[in-house]
Amino acid sequence: MRVLKTYARVFVADLDESLPLYETLVGASADLRFAFERAELAAVGDFLLIAGADDDVAPYRSTVGPVIVDDLDGLIAMVAGPSGAEVIGESESATGRFAYVRHPDGAVVEYVEWSPEVVASVLGTPKAGHPHG
Repeated sequence: MRVLKTYARVFVADLDESLPLYETLVGASADLRFAFERAELAAVGDFLLIAGADDDVAPYRSTVGPVIVDDLDGLIAMVAGPSGAEVIGESESATGRFAYVRHPDGAVVEYVEWSPEVVASVLGTPKAGHPHG
């Protein structure tokens, strides 16, 4: 299991208004842009912009991440065993699979395993050696 990428979350009122500044800072267009639940997200460089009403984005403010990993099942096996971390939610999104994990120190981290297509699009490489790609 490897960490492929981490993002700094930035909460914004309007994605269309905020995104150009981050694209200028990074010197590139957004890698990803999609709706998730009642929010809209865009990934540009190492920033993940999250736009939506305060009530809609409130649950994401108390979590760390996302941390992109190459093997979510391997990550869960690694942290949920001897470390005492607890998986508190798992699901799928437009980019792949994700899990929220409460670490023994109380931090809640969002771990994401991207689909092979998203890995190739964002990182430019396939998920070599992974059973799904």
